[in-house]
Amino acid sequence: MLQYPQIDPVAIQLGPIAVHWYGLMYLIAFGLVWLLGRWRIKQGKSDLSLRDLEDLIFYGVLGVVAGGRLGYALFYKPAEYLANPIEILYVWQGGMSFHGGLIGVIIVLLIFARRRRRTLLEIGDFIAPLIPLGLAAGRLGNFINGELWGRPTTLPWGMVFPHTGDGIARHPSQLYEMGLEGFALFALVWWFARKPRPTGQISAVFLMGYGAFRFLVEFTREPDYFLGLLAGGLSMGQLLSLPMIAVGAIIFALSARKSNRAPTQ
Repeated sequence: MLQYPQIDPVAIQLGPIAVHWYGLMYLIAFGLVWLLGRWRIKQGKSDLSLRDLEDLIFYGVLGVVAGGRLGYALFYKPAEYLANPIEILYVWQGGMSFHGGLIGVIIVLLIFARRRRRTLLEIGDFIAPLIPLGLAAGRLGNFINGELWGRPTTLPWGMVFPHTGDGIARHPSQLYEMGLEGFALFALVWWFARKPRPTGQISAVFLMGYGAFRFLVEFTREPDYFLGLLAGGLSMGQLLSLPMIAVGAIIFALSARKSNRAPTQ
């Protein structure tokens, strides 16, 4: 059994201004997207410009924050936020949904693609390999905050999180997610994107990969106390991941049939 390392959530204190580790993880995440995107453009993996990449990141930030917050309100606490909709704006109180953030990003990518006379899947194929390392940074932020801990376990690496107040050893599920949704998914999508693929397949691999990894990790993650387990004994995260896997599989199959379409890099 391991004890959770007490990490100060404030990384830097400049007088009255406190810079939290979680906020830094967001900056690191988008910084990684920028660096990897520049590399792919310079390697000829995309005909998008560096200005296009900067615009994508700007719109992506808006999509992540707005979609993540709205997704959390609608998927996890609809009654509470419908009763007090102004609290949706209180992002400093916490509460973000990856699946909501994904929907937000898809919407802004669709707008970006239309303005650039591209398809959503063409833009998605470029951005998909850039995302997983940013997700890894986000999960590290969850671990530093001591939040989103796992279910009880007797495994030797079970960790006691002080915020639970029960002294029970639990799965460090944040680190599992960092490893699977972050590093493993990055390796999978980056490897798949190394060669030209039919339009949409890189995006599809990302959707299927994230959905599958998240579905598996949720078996070790403590369900939200205000929801518990839902239909079929599954968590909300698992129920939201199943459509991702299905949509990814459909996109992959359809793109494979359209052999006359030009491949993306």
